[in-house]
Amino acid sequence: MTTETTGDVVPRFIQIHFLAAWPGALLNRDDAGLAKRLPFGNATRTRISSQCLKRHWRMADDRHGLHELARQAGVEGLRSKIVIEREVTGPLRARFDADMVDAVEDAFLAKFYGKNAKDKQQRQALLFGRPEINWLREEAERLLSESGSAAGIKAAADIWVKEQKNNLNQLRDQNVLAASLEAALFGRMVTSDTRANRDAAIHVAHAFTVHEEQAELDYFTVVDDLHDREQGDDAGAAGVFDTELTSGLYYGYVVVDIPLLVSNLTGCARADWAGDHDRALAAQVVEHLIHLVAEVSPGAKKGSTAPYSRAELVLVEAGDRQPRTLANAFRDAVALADRKSNRSLGNRAAGKLHDHLAAMDRMYETGEVRRHAALPDLALPAIADGSLRELADWAGSLVRDARARP
Repeated sequence: MTTETTGDVVPRFIQIHFLAAWPGALLNRDDAGLAKRLPFGNATRTRISSQCLKRHWRMADDRHGLHELARQAGVEGLRSKIVIEREVTGPLRARFDADMVDAVEDAFLAKFYGKNAKDKQQRQALLFGRPEINWLREEAERLLSESGSAAGIKAAADIWVKEQKNNLNQLRDQNVLAASLEAALFGRMVTSDTRANRDAAIHVAHAFTVHEEQAELDYFTVVDDLHDREQGDDAGAAGVFDTELTSGLYYGYVVVDIPLLVSNLTGCARADWAGDHDRALAAQVVEHLIHLVAEVSPGAKKGSTAPYSRAELVLVEAGDRQPRTLANAFRDAVALADRKSNRSLGNRAAGKLHDHLAAMDRMYETGEVRRHAALPDLALPAIADGSLRELADWAGSLVRDARARP
């Protein structure tokens, strides 16, 4: 079987590369409260962890937010240790006796968390799909409606757990929608049942500055507004603090495994992803992800640094070979100043990216198709460009329009 797409390319993988700059921010901190770092090549760089990036993209309250897409498609999910209390039995407490609800809650918790049911801190954060949550709540409500006492509901709930063992396991085993959009995209791990695990269809690298780290220790005080009234003109300070701030131009890299994404979303076999399946949601995911990568900033200390920026270059590639990062374009750090010309840091970084990409093309001839969106100073020659919307629409069409033929 062969597969056709725009440009006769099989888009097994879509790769997203971006360059984005933030001045005077603390985007991602380590356990000491300092900016995360990464030794790479001939310099130490400032780093943004993949976990930080994914968290902000996943939780973005944005027109392209994944939560809203999941809600519209009916595939919402919640990752939590307390989903039973909050979403299953919690809504029923206003209508049923507290002791009876406690009995049902205990039975459900014991099923999903075992020996850690009583200790929330020791529980594993499980990812439940919205259909799963709704079904569990409906079953809890039915059990409560059919029982007349706490003792009776406890016995009924224990019997129900045993009778529904196969169904409860099936909820974890099912492939359809992989429990939620979030699980389909970023994976799901259930240590108590490996069959319920889902591999992530979206792979995110740690972003790092293309140049050596630029850090500054910011010293600041907190002034007591009432102190001067009591002590005269010497207002003093209610506290003296310092924090690290960094500036930098970052390279970031994201890969979408299209066959796995379609498989996770539709339940089809991965090898049959380009068959007669509805790929509309998978295409929307790709489109939304490109917008999120370009437009949603990570960052702590928002109140004091306003770390909001947008990517200045987004390059998207589609191909049928193993993906490859372009991070090695910056293994030798880009010089912060160019004494030989007036070229900007962004222009020189984009140039190194372009040159490395051309060298990889000459060596491997893997034949990816690519387009990009960029500010004029970072535009890549000989690669089709346009607006971010046009770039996202093109990438989505590669997924949506793929078709299999004998």
